[in-house]
Amino acid sequence: MQHPPQIKIPATYMRGGTSKGVFFNLKDLPEAARVPGEARDKLLLRVIGSPDPYGKHTDGMGGATSSTSKTVILSKSEKPDHDVDYLFGQVSIDQPFIDWSGNCGNLTAAVGSFAISNGLVDPARIPENGTVVVRIWQANIEKTIIAHVPVTNGAVQETGDFELDGVTFPAAEVRIEFMDPADGDGAMFPTGNRVDELDIPGIGTLKATLINAGIPTIFVNAADIGYTGTELQGDINEDAEALARFETIRAHGAVRMGLIKDVSEAAARQHTPKVAFVAPPAGYTSSSGKVVSADDVDLLVRALSMGKLHHAMMGTAAVAIGTAAAIPGTLVNLAAGGGERNAVRFGHPSGTLRVGAEAAEVNGEWTATKAIMSRSARVLMEGWVRVPG
Repeated sequence: MQHPPQIKIPATYMRGGTSKGVFFNLKDLPEAARVPGEARDKLLLRVIGSPDPYGKHTDGMGGATSSTSKTVILSKSEKPDHDVDYLFGQVSIDQPFIDWSGNCGNLTAAVGSFAISNGLVDPARIPENGTVVVRIWQANIEKTIIAHVPVTNGAVQETGDFELDGVTFPAAEVRIEFMDPADGDGAMFPTGNRVDELDIPGIGTLKATLINAGIPTIFVNAADIGYTGTELQGDINEDAEALARFETIRAHGAVRMGLIKDVSEAAARQHTPKVAFVAPPAGYTSSSGKVVSADDVDLLVRALSMGKLHHAMMGTAAVAIGTAAAIPGTLVNLAAGGGERNAVRFGHPSGTLRVGAEAAEVNGEWTATKAIMSRSARVLMEGWVRVPG
């Protein structure tokens, strides 16, 4: 019996923020995978090594966590006044599907770097030394993102002294602006409320802020579900009952947000919405051993991604946190002490993160103009990825 040989595809393995993934130029993909559909999904699943019942990704490029099971497809933008089109796929670890329903804010930090290095940005816009403003069209959510990428001697600068909690080594700072981060047509609160009463069978009624900003997110109070907000990954991820409760909250919140019609559909939409819990400032020791004092933060936030507590914070969820914090009366805003604010520093399992946001109430509805944060990115490996033909 003959077996087809492996095929090789140009690819770049990159870290962006606290995530990493496999990046492709659209034109380098096999022709059948250049359009959405089964061929593309099967290819990317095999690249990552999913589905893997062992949960290890031993036979692929994935890292068997939500932060490391990611793929990105980039192309020269077809949108006016944009440089690059950015499509993100969140790959399930143990199931044969890719969730295309949302963005990855962390990997966004690497998009500009890839675009510059791979000829997707007009060379005339790249200075010998300085900063390149890369205009990104985020195709999953149809939003504009602006990346400010440092350049030295005409090439992307990746090394630097910018430190990001959740990433071991320092690198060059990349400032990211998420423009008009509210989902869809700007309906930031799908229910029209800044706080809802969410009835969840087996759990009870929880206060919740349901927001579409950066990524659809469900915020609940840590105290209402028996937590303090200082929890680390092991406290949640090693508790199967806790994970099941969070998934139940996520499923019912998704229905309330209009993202799905029935809770049974949530299993096929793992990437969105996110679920997070918030608490007022308190001291704790992060997963790296760094001591975070109550004076270091405005509030505490823990968020789950793909069914597990994230080791730091998803970039898109940070946008949701910053936006919600800027709007008086949300659970995030109240945990931070209430009132008006245009920036917030929150504590997460790996340390702290500052995110800014601009929001305003117009004709009785809240809108956001942009959210801003700093991340870093670098190439880990480049060349070809191989998959069985």
